[in-house]
Amino acid sequence: MPDDNRDQVGRPSPDALLEKARAEMRGRLKIFLGAAPGVGKTYEMLISGRAKLADGLDVVIGVVETHGRKETEALLAGFEIIPRVEIDYKGRALEEMDLDGILARRPDLVLVDELAHTNAEGSRHPKRYLDVKELLDRGIDVYTTLNIQHVESLNDVVSQITRIRVRETVPDSIIDLADDVEIIDLTPDDLIKRLHDGKVYMPRTAERALTNYFTPGNLTALRELALRKTAQRVDDQLLTHMQAHAISGPWAAGERVLVSVDHHPRSASLVRYAARMASRLRAPWAAVYVETNRSVNLSEAERDTIASTLRLAEQLGGEAITIPGREVAEELVRHATANNVTHIVIGAPKAATWRDWWSRSITDELIRKTGEISVHVISGNEKDGTTARGVRAAATPPQFDFRAYLLATVYVAIALAVSIVLDQVLDVRNLALVFLMAVLTSAVLHGLRPALYSCILGALSFNFFFLPPRYTLTISDPESVLALFFFLGVAIIASNLTATVQRQAAAARQRARTTEDLYLFSKKLAGTGTLDDVLWATAFQLASMLKVRVVLLLPEEGSIAVKAGYPPDDTLDEADIAAARWAWEHNHAAGRGADTLPGAKRLYVPLRTGRTAVGVIGLDSDRRDGPLLTPEQQRLLDALADQAALAIERVQLVADVDRARLAAEADRLRSALLTSISHDLKTPLAAILGAAGTLRDYFASMPEEDRNDLLSTVVDESERLNRFIANLLDMTKIESGAMEPNSAPHYAGDIVGTALARAAKILEHHKTEMNIPADLPMVRVDPVLFEQVIFNLLDNAAKYAPEGSVIQIEGWADADNVILQVSDEGPGIPPADLTRVFDTFYRVRKGDQVRAGTGLGLSICRGFVEAMGGTITAANRKGRPGAVFTIRLPKPNDIPKLDELR
Repeated sequence: MPDDNRDQVGRPSPDALLEKARAEMRGRLKIFLGAAPGVGKTYEMLISGRAKLADGLDVVIGVVETHGRKETEALLAGFEIIPRVEIDYKGRALEEMDLDGILARRPDLVLVDELAHTNAEGSRHPKRYLDVKELLDRGIDVYTTLNIQHVESLNDVVSQITRIRVRETVPDSIIDLADDVEIIDLTPDDLIKRLHDGKVYMPRTAERALTNYFTPGNLTALRELALRKTAQRVDDQLLTHMQAHAISGPWAAGERVLVSVDHHPRSASLVRYAARMASRLRAPWAAVYVETNRSVNLSEAERDTIASTLRLAEQLGGEAITIPGREVAEELVRHATANNVTHIVIGAPKAATWRDWWSRSITDELIRKTGEISVHVISGNEKDGTTARGVRAAATPPQFDFRAYLLATVYVAIALAVSIVLDQVLDVRNLALVFLMAVLTSAVLHGLRPALYSCILGALSFNFFFLPPRYTLTISDPESVLALFFFLGVAIIASNLTATVQRQAAAARQRARTTEDLYLFSKKLAGTGTLDDVLWATAFQLASMLKVRVVLLLPEEGSIAVKAGYPPDDTLDEADIAAARWAWEHNHAAGRGADTLPGAKRLYVPLRTGRTAVGVIGLDSDRRDGPLLTPEQQRLLDALADQAALAIERVQLVADVDRARLAAEADRLRSALLTSISHDLKTPLAAILGAAGTLRDYFASMPEEDRNDLLSTVVDESERLNRFIANLLDMTKIESGAMEPNSAPHYAGDIVGTALARAAKILEHHKTEMNIPADLPMVRVDPVLFEQVIFNLLDNAAKYAPEGSVIQIEGWADADNVILQVSDEGPGIPPADLTRVFDTFYRVRKGDQVRAGTGLGLSICRGFVEAMGGTITAANRKGRPGAVFTIRLPKPNDIPKLDELR
């Protein structure tokens, strides 16, 4: 953050001291930052925690994920571990860090792993970094871990490098909050070796990671990002330390570039040179314009040059800064030393002017005062100036305020009347002060020209009424001539200075109003979430600030169309459509007052971002001829258009991301569907064709037992094909929202018995046990759908459980629900797949001996159960292998138990 502590040279920066005081009031945060998973962040955090424990600090573990790594688990010994709190989420118990438990325990230091973690629904905070923030606010120190791909500002860069979009991110403000950032570095070769050794992931997961994410190129790029982010944070800490302790720079621990710009056209070439230098040095840079007293006298073209140059600096990645001050060189040096700038770029002095006879040039002063800062004096090239706007500015009409001159005459008349009264008691030369007061009053209230008018009028009045010979314009006394001369000189100088201050104050008020309007506009844009809201806010703001009519056009189907307007207007004639299309295609202004297609009714200005043009603004007013905007209004239009373009691009990027996500999901489903059809449809058909062909060709010569086996194959595979097609149809109904259960009270045991009978052929190699009490309350379900749910669960169990194992169906009731469980004795479900087994087309990896499935059965179970008002969850059996699926259906209060009906 640039610091400009100009009034307290040699004293600490108030902002830096305030930041230091805030840091002392909260706990200290240390982040162990890594380039990728597996570099040893958690291990290093535990080592550091043990060191603090040995120093006598009260250290506890809030949450640490060991991921089954034995060397990490060994480090947990000796720590007090705060038990995690269980949160019920859709029937599953999820464990999260017990924030309240830690706050009640109030240790000196708490270890919190995985800062970017998303908490389960129902937690106090949606993100773990917010838990950490609350701990810090309560004065508790925190050690935590973070991977570079989870940093919000680097999310797009990481996605571009790895082709993987990380969903869990941490805002950069959290890293800025850290008192210490320790980089945990590991070379790509060493990390890949750890993967091969099984020290990061399980072998099968590690194999996929090596193919998709942990490539040497990806790891090298991520490593550079982590090192640069850490170096940037350290550099910010160094700057804050220097400002808090009033240490004048530079300390060349890191490079910073500053370029001085002014109203000369060559400033654009200086900005480009500074951008190239900063790129070579990989350093932050800023373009600084010092606004002095002489700035108020600049022409509109010169002001336009300054504004265009500062915009160019922002487009090239720099920071645009305007500093008010008295002397350019002095303010540049003050800003550079306060912000640890190491290089200053400035233009070479032009040909000597009359001012150079008694004062040094800005460049000479800067070289003399900079000390250890390197000064780069560049000749610059005026031909490389900023691109011409291409729009003629409306001439500002000369302002002749007759009332101001009339009031100036009144002030002089009042001064004359007062002087006539005082003439009886004061010397005539003292009366000049009374007229001087009239001149100053005119300067303060009405500006320079009325002040000069009152000066001349006052001098004539003073001469005519008070200098001998009186009532003539001749002066006989040489002393009176001298007095009148000095009166004129003092009056002109005083009126000029007073009018200058008055102009500066008026400019400051106007700048403050404009800044406030721009701030409110940016705040309004930040709160908009839809494109229509952004366009409406933009149109209204442009119309109200520029006093014009506005239309906004965006690209649509290869052309450009009106999307918003204020006042609402969507009619464009042929000339306007051509001008708008030309402005869009060439990224340059066209239409009224422009160099291109000036016959259009409106002026069309492209909305540009750093990437491309995102739209076009059309402006019109009641004045039917000539340019629309003054130079000041053109600069304001540039600022408003830049903000609007960024907001439109933001909304469009969000929409693009959503479309890409939906397209990726559609591709995944399409691919899964094609895979299922190619295997699950082709396999039974092939079996049916093979059996039917064999029967046709060899029916007469084939033993009856073989014929029966082939006929059984045809029937079995036909039933399998029928189940597959039925699953597809059921899934289509669920996803289209056409599923309407025909619910009625039913005893669950009857429906389970029907499903068991239907699945008898599938379960012929397994044992089944059903334990559903006769007094189990009835449930309100659709019997057809519920039977299909039980059948799919039994089919799933038969696929994964070994032959001869037991499949159990149990039922019971609690206070609110009727619960059914289907459990098997198979290998169980991998923990990572527990929440995904109900996804459409998702299939858990299994061995070759397990017959293939479509990935639809469990998804249909969830869809049917939820349609009937219940829930279904998957888990692993405790103390033994196997999976268990639990169905919870609400227990109606108005349905009696089965034995009561008898």
